[in-house]
Amino acid sequence: MTRQEIDAVLDRVRTWPEERQDAAAAMLLMMEEQGPGPYVLDEEEERALDEAEASGVASEEEVEALFARYRR
Repeated sequence: MTRQEIDAVLDRVRTWPEERQDAAAAMLLMMEEQGPGPYVLDEEEERALDEAEASGVASEEEVEALFARYRR
């Protein structure tokens, strides 16, 4: 993502309802605390993902198609 794209997203975030802005800021602060490396799931997050995967709500193909929509 370019600096211009980041600035544009942040500008749009400022137009969101305050509660949503707070949630976005909290998420960014958590990511910042972890440092510049890739996000590392904690045990609870890993467990939640494992449970979701085991539930069969979506196939691997459906999940991949969803992620492909948002990858650049």
